[in-house]
Amino acid sequence: MTLNKKWLLSLLFVAFVSLLAACGNDEEGASDNKEQEKQEETEQAESGEQPEAPEPDLEGVPEVVASVNGTEIKKEEFETTYKGQFQQAAMQSQMTGQELDQDQLKKQIAESLVGQELLVQEANNREFTASEKEVDQTLEEYAKQQQVGSVDEFLAALKERGMSEKEVRSQVQTQVKIDKLIAEEAGDVKPSEEEIKEAYDKMKEQQESMDTEQEVPSYEEAKPTIEQQLTRQKEGQATQKLVDNLREDAEVTVNL
Repeated sequence: MTLNKKWLLSLLFVAFVSLLAACGNDEEGASDNKEQEKQEETEQAESGEQPEAPEPDLEGVPEVVASVNGTEIKKEEFETTYKGQFQQAAMQSQMTGQELDQDQLKKQIAESLVGQELLVQEANNREFTASEKEVDQTLEEYAKQQQVGSVDEFLAALKERGMSEKEVRSQVQTQVKIDKLIAEEAGDVKPSEEEIKEAYDKMKEQQESMDTEQEVPSYEEAKPTIEQQLTRQKEGQATQKLVDNLREDAEVTVNL
């Protein structure tokens, strides 16, 4: 992921979108997509055709993209987030050969930014806090994810792009509070052994039906990954439910 002045806002956004996406995805669907993409890539390679990469169309984006309970989501924040998500969507479009609907993507991102702002406001309303220790631990996780070595190197990379340590820590503090909010709403999301086994059996059945040479991992090998996926699904469902409830009582205007 490209580092820039709004990188952490985008990171927060991506975390939020990932949670929401988890609610609608199961392993069977993911396997279907991967198999379809592989087939389409093969067909494109055989035909020698490669769809032209689209460019982000940000013409006509208003200065205030949306308003959430009086808090404005500005054009700058939207554009930064859009460009980051657009890259992923464009790659997907090239792999599938399907034209990217930028109007739809803009609306999805605007709605997700509204959801993100609702979560930020609710976390503050419930007076969640983030200690220095929690912020430090989260920064260490980010540095590890980005493979930049130490937290100091991570902060230095952000500073080069105009984001001060104070700004970074403020954004991380917000992320920690949202994490606590979602944890409180989701409750115990640890999947049962029965749920994990059921998901494994579905995955195994799917892979065997595909008639591929790929070896099906054992239950013990696959269990940690399946457990993580099921946990994210439950967190995603809780997040979506919370956002929907908050939006019902919120004053939201989207200008796209």
